[in-house]
Amino acid sequence: MHSVFSIDFLTNLFSHYGYGVIGVVVMLESMGLPLPAESLLITSALFCATTHKLQIEGVMIAGVTGAIMGDNFGYLIGHGLGLHMLGKHGPKVGLTPQRLLLGRYIFLRHGGSVVFFGRFIAILRMFVALLAGAIRMPWHTFLFYNALGGIFWAGGYTLCAYMLGNEILRLSGWIAIGFGVVACAVILALLIFFKRNEKRLTEEAMQAAQQDEQLKALLP
Repeated sequence: MHSVFSIDFLTNLFSHYGYGVIGVVVMLESMGLPLPAESLLITSALFCATTHKLQIEGVMIAGVTGAIMGDNFGYLIGHGLGLHMLGKHGPKVGLTPQRLLLGRYIFLRHGGSVVFFGRFIAILRMFVALLAGAIRMPWHTFLFYNALGGIFWAGGYTLCAYMLGNEILRLSGWIAIGFGVVACAVILALLIFFKRNEKRLTEEAMQAAQQDEQLKALLP
């Protein structure tokens, strides 16, 4: 079986489905499904830089469109289900009571900005639209931050990965290897940072829930 990061696999995938597969995967992840949308965007951008069989503009448009559409579908689903149903069925897709509480706490503290910044944090990106709909956040506010976040996240990640791929191609030998190691170390550090902050925020939310009747109702 080919790795999802192999050139052969990607060439076959994009030759059959084109940019559509990028948009669909990003859309489904934004709706709450555990799919590797961010990895696909970065890999697609590197594929563009190394093979030139896709246009980077097309990847960016597919990613941004999928992100905005997926979040709006997720908002509608969350709005229809409400907090009670999310609390009941959320664990089936990874939305545990702790994460539901964390999301509710962040929304109460920071409002619409969490829709924008949530795009850049994997665990929030999957659930932020569902939570926004469930707590009845005004749709026009959600749409503004959602579109802004989708553009910066999908467009920014894709463009940066593409430029990085082009830069690596200009390098050779130990310089290229060292550059790649540093990039991987930075990504790993960011993942550790976000994971630790998720734990810290969850603990803060649990404490805040003891004095907040709305939050207390969501405790497991």
